[in-house]
Amino acid sequence: MICLVYVVLGQAWNLVGGYAGQWSLGHAAFFGLGAYTSTLLLLRVNVTPWLGMIAGGFVAAAVACAIAFPCFKLRTHYFAMATLAIGETVRVLFLAFDWTGGANGLVLPVQRIPSTRDMLWAGKEPYLVIILAMAIAMTLVIVQVERSRLGIYLRAINQDEEAAARLGIDLRRYKLAALAGSAFVTGMTGTFYAQYTTYIDPFSVMPPMLSVRMVLVPVFGGLGTVAGPIIGAFVLIPLSETVRVVWGGRGIGIDQVVYGAIIVSLTLWMPGGVVALWRRRRRARLVPQPA
Repeated sequence: MICLVYVVLGQAWNLVGGYAGQWSLGHAAFFGLGAYTSTLLLLRVNVTPWLGMIAGGFVAAAVACAIAFPCFKLRTHYFAMATLAIGETVRVLFLAFDWTGGANGLVLPVQRIPSTRDMLWAGKEPYLVIILAMAIAMTLVIVQVERSRLGIYLRAINQDEEAAARLGIDLRRYKLAALAGSAFVTGMTGTFYAQYTTYIDPFSVMPPMLSVRMVLVPVFGGLGTVAGPIIGAFVLIPLSETVRVVWGGRGIGIDQVVYGAIIVSLTLWMPGGVVALWRRRRRARLVPQPA
């Protein structure tokens, strides 16, 4: 279940980070905004989460567009640091406001279980079907993006923004489209997570490590590839959960050490991820060796 959640999140981040080259470290804010939007609509106005999911996606996309204009003036690690600061700011704001539940968080109406209207079930099977459908749909979207003009323009921007601008590509327009689309899907996934766990607070839906995992999943598998986030999600997330189970309370923070070690290893030996490594070995086998 959680692996599929990170497939969706990884594909969403890959759109802006892998294809457009805009390394956002604040995507946890979009995830939390989606979770809080649908939950508040359900608790305050009794709006079904099926609509709240769309609303959460639009709220996340709107916030992404608002922060894009100042942040897109920055490049490389400066952009990453700016998005990290914005993500932390959003989390602190939600901790301070009483109407969001503050540090106590919000509890969904579990007394209504089971309720298809409220996306609340006692078993895991309905949630599995929903997140599997989301993962397949997002993967197909990325496949289409790769083949479209948008994908070509995003890769051009990633390679060299100045050269892309000289060719007539509207940098702000296409980077904004990638960030808004990425935030929209991330916000929708936040809604799903809220309904699945039936409880949210800023610590659970907006932690900085959530943004780090969203980045590591496609980076490990392969940036700017369809298969990358899928590989990363089904390798890194089980690894993290295994560390938690094996070490228990003694291993608090060990998973973060593991992630740090993975980042260093990727930088030194596998900068293109698993997909790039596989492609290099495949080309090496196809190229005839000199006698």
